[in-house]
Amino acid sequence: MGDSPLDGYSLLDFNAPLSDARSYELIGGLGVVTGATVVDYGCGWAELLLRAVGHVPGARGLGVDSDAAAIARGNANVAARGLRNRVELSVADVTTWEAEPADVAVSIGASHAWGGTAATLAAMRARLKPGGRLLLGDGFWEREPNARAAEVFAPGELGTMSELVDSALAGGYRLLGLAAAGRDEWDSFESRWCAAREHWLLANPDHPDAERVRAVVDEHRDGWLKGYRDSLGFAYLTLVRR
Repeated sequence: MGDSPLDGYSLLDFNAPLSDARSYELIGGLGVVTGATVVDYGCGWAELLLRAVGHVPGARGLGVDSDAAAIARGNANVAARGLRNRVELSVADVTTWEAEPADVAVSIGASHAWGGTAATLAAMRARLKPGGRLLLGDGFWEREPNARAAEVFAPGELGTMSELVDSALAGGYRLLGLAAAGRDEWDSFESRWCAAREHWLLANPDHPDAERVRAVVDEHRDGWLKGYRDSLGFAYLTLVRR
């Protein structure tokens, strides 16, 4: 972790509960081909985008995120992997940033930017070519949330897995693939999210922000372990635009 207590993603490969193996399974389902354009809305440091483009010679990738630090990390990886001529990352608001309709679109954990899942599906459909594919990553309730979990997520923010799929079908898509993050993926993601900040605290025990960072970690860990760990799911839907 860097000098900033806000640099809390350094131990994560993806900003979602996603393993290496599953990432490649999902990429395979997108059917990226030579000449295709892949656009990742809310790309973070664009790890999934770089993997999708990097394995298909001639494919092009565009990524957009409002987090300048994440984009800087992504651009460093673009250069390190020799993809500067095929991948372009931008710091911008995903809801107003414009690009030509894509062959493949990705939106993982970014539905909040559009105001919910249905609005995200509509926005992605407008940004896809007919027959284009969308990888949507979004949360759902595997079982009824307890009171602590309900404090973390706004009432009505999430539905069930079947409701998530129904929303996609009603929004003009057909479902090609469905997967859900496993317990190991969730625990790895949450543990590493906390660990990056804990390492910073170990290296900076007297920093003026130490108490604030410690409080953030403690609150997050309690929300996870005492709240949503046994009820929150995260789904990956591979969709095709009708």
